[in-house]
Amino acid sequence: MSRLKNKLTPYLLVLPGGVWLLVFFAVPMVAMLSLSLQEGDIVHGYVFTGHWQTYTEAISAYDTQIIRSLIYGAIATIVLIVLAFPVAYWIAFYGGRRKPTYLFLVLLPFFVSFVLRTISWRQILTDEGPLLNPLREAGLIGQSFHILGTPFAVIAGLVYNFLPFMVLPIYVALERIDPRVVEAARDLYANPATTFRKVIFPLALPGVFAGVLMTFVPASSDFVNSEVLGSSETTMIGQVIQAQFLENSDYPTASALSFVLMLVLLIGVFTYARILGTEDVMKVAAR
Repeated sequence: MSRLKNKLTPYLLVLPGGVWLLVFFAVPMVAMLSLSLQEGDIVHGYVFTGHWQTYTEAISAYDTQIIRSLIYGAIATIVLIVLAFPVAYWIAFYGGRRKPTYLFLVLLPFFVSFVLRTISWRQILTDEGPLLNPLREAGLIGQSFHILGTPFAVIAGLVYNFLPFMVLPIYVALERIDPRVVEAARDLYANPATTFRKVIFPLALPGVFAGVLMTFVPASSDFVNSEVLGSSETTMIGQVIQAQFLENSDYPTASALSFVLMLVLLIGVFTYARILGTEDVMKVAAR
């Protein structure tokens, strides 16, 4: 009896989470897959016909938005790594007793709604805002210069909103590094650049990998930043899906686009994992 109980214990522990994923993820995904293969309209209803051509039609109609979203997400992720790594490194190695305070400051913007933060970013980047207006009055930029409605504004918004998602995983990975390993590298006459390249960065790869997963996927599928900060020239696929669902009531096309986006992101993530070598990352993390 005790052996049976020991065998069942792990499954019982994961049962609540498994049921949650089944009810709120698997079931809606199956329903959305079924909807993507239906035909009809909001007035007469939708009927399952297995109309898979919806996928090819959606891809051909919105391939530009899909590619643009992936490019914006990739650029934002790279910028996030460049910005987040020094912040996480400083907190991990030089934060001292105030590490919780610094981490709290990193997370502080999340106490405000995502949409409100994006709108605030819009007020900063507007032509009459505190950033451009003084520069324009000083003659440092031309009257026609603007940031809102450009790819830069959208990517800047993505970086701002998802920065903590990159800082925290990298910080956790850096925090786990044994200081004696860094000291050993210095004792072997490694300069700071070599120590970082040969010791610190490889040991921080699990955090970088987790940070990429937590930022690239939501950044590529985001629609708030492109809606608030962008223009018709910076439309992302998330905006298209939202419009198809809520404005056009074209549920099959919206569902098909959602699955296409998910598939493309999964291929990108698995390709990244393959190139990086998840086995090596896991080995580093286990150490």
